[in-house]
Amino acid sequence: MANFAIIGVGGYIAPRHLEAIKELGHNLVAAFDTKDSVGIMDRYFPDCMFFTEFERFESYVDSLKNTNQKIEYVSICTPNYLHASHIKFALRVGAHAICEKPLVLHVSDIDELAKLESESGKKIYTVLQLRVHDAILALKKKIDESKKDIHKIDLVYMTSRGQWYLESWKGDVKKSGGLTTNIGVHFFDMLTWIFGEALEVRVDHKDPMSEKGFVKLQKAEVNWELTIDRHRLPKDAVAAGKTTFRSIKIDGEEFEFSEGFTELHKRVYTDILNGKGYGVMAARPAIEIVEKIRGK
Repeated sequence: MANFAIIGVGGYIAPRHLEAIKELGHNLVAAFDTKDSVGIMDRYFPDCMFFTEFERFESYVDSLKNTNQKIEYVSICTPNYLHASHIKFALRVGAHAICEKPLVLHVSDIDELAKLESESGKKIYTVLQLRVHDAILALKKKIDESKKDIHKIDLVYMTSRGQWYLESWKGDVKKSGGLTTNIGVHFFDMLTWIFGEALEVRVDHKDPMSEKGFVKLQKAEVNWELTIDRHRLPKDAVAAGKTTFRSIKIDGEEFEFSEGFTELHKRVYTDILNGKGYGVMAARPAIEIVEKIRGK
């Protein structure tokens, strides 16, 4: 049984981490969030110590260093711009870091963290859950075995968000990295993992609600479009009561992977705890793309 701490336990993605830690039989010792709407913890770890002041959280984690509750992993579910500093905190207290996407906002942060990781003797793991999705694993195998040099890809991802999105930290480019970084980085990670690193990045349109462009990879040419504008959802999706539409066409054929998402974080944690998780450098190709789209 490993001891965990979590930073950002009140966020949208945190329950997936809580569930993975719980179902795999591990222990959540300490949790932090600036907000106190964290009643969901009662479902998973009702005895976990919770803090709304980082200084008290840090002091408590430090106090455990020579006990049987010493923190071994810190799960990071905070706003994107805080990831780098919270990863550094994990290394500083002698723990491995498990960080949500995007790992960081800038490629320079990756280089700095790789150096700190080497010096600390601890590992930085990034949550790249699409890499453990069964359909995507099968696609990678198919492409690896394909004799075709260049594949044509059309990626469309539409996920409805209300006015709150633009008012939150997610609507602030300096904090989220912008729309593509926040909702698209995992797609670019998937594509670079399968089709190779980017050779060309182009932006054709950009506004607060939508972005589109072109990326040339080693084995693919990708036309991509991302939006949070619900008015752009296809009529069929609206009629079906759906708030999200995703489509990836590869060489004109629709690639279906709409199911199979519920167990992905558990798989990611299983790999990490077995020493097989994806590390800091695995995040680099996708971060390079979204940084170029953002224009630094």
